[in-house]
Amino acid sequence: MKRALITGVTGQDGSYLAEFLLDQGYQVYGMRRRTSTPNYENVEHIKTRINWVSGDLTDLASLIEAMRVSDPDEVYNLAAQSFVAASWPQPLATGHLTAISVTNMLEAVRIVKPSARFYQASSSEMFGKVLETPQKETTPFYPRSPYGVAKVYGHWITVNYRESFGMFACSGILFNHESPRRGVEFVTRKVSDAVARIKLGLATELRMGNIDALRDWGFAGDYIKAMWLMLQQDEPDDFVISTGEMHTVRELLEVAFSHVGLDYRDYVVIDPEFQRPAEVDLLLGDCTKAKEKLGWELEVGFEQLVKMMVDEDMKRVGHEAAYQLAMSVHA
Repeated sequence: MKRALITGVTGQDGSYLAEFLLDQGYQVYGMRRRTSTPNYENVEHIKTRINWVSGDLTDLASLIEAMRVSDPDEVYNLAAQSFVAASWPQPLATGHLTAISVTNMLEAVRIVKPSARFYQASSSEMFGKVLETPQKETTPFYPRSPYGVAKVYGHWITVNYRESFGMFACSGILFNHESPRRGVEFVTRKVSDAVARIKLGLATELRMGNIDALRDWGFAGDYIKAMWLMLQQDEPDDFVISTGEMHTVRELLEVAFSHVGLDYRDYVVIDPEFQRPAEVDLLLGDCTKAKEKLGWELEVGFEQLVKMMVDEDMKRVGHEAAYQLAMSVHA
């Protein structure tokens, strides 16, 4: 039975990856930082099947202990400060949690079990002000946010440990990947949540920033399979994971609102507050290498993904509304 350690296991990607690895027969260890109010929403259904270990990405000693306890064959480093917009008001925290933490994790692996295979969650935000379209593994990076800059550091330190110490260390340069488990602060969930609230009469508008930005959106459940495939290869390498299709935020709005019989133009308000200080205008990935070398394929398309997210938020918000109504009746 293979053993895997996942940082960020309670997040969107971590929860899908934990499910997948459990189905593959792995013994899964999930690293969690001690907090007064832990959030297990994404993994509640598999919580008892995960072996929990304590660790803090900013504390090397705790990571070494997590490695010793889990003794993993594979390490998936998914934890980070991952909300781009928060990286401007919190640049130092983003640097510690998204950049330096990767070195901490690599050091823990190198010290305790250098034979373990290591996956680093890189990001399409590293391409930023893109220097070529589509973006592939050899495209130069030009990050446009503290988050993107931090991810570039994490990417190159992973390459450095691979080349310096002969570690099996890979980076997956994942383009935007979404799901019903995505945090509501991210644009796709912000839209699907608002659509549900507007449809159910709990909201009247949705305030947005740049709705002409172009993104390459895929389903997180597809992308985590690529992470696993990278660690099953004979040699470590880095891969772009994407759909190869671009859609505007405007298209996202059109699909989401029309799915419940509404016209987004009746509800969306453009608000300068939601404009980025430095915008990333377009991201489009070329995943040819992943398809050819990993045999990776997409299963969920853009419209199917958006409708899936709206349907799940309609259920969730509907339950919230029913609960609030019941409480008001009994008050």
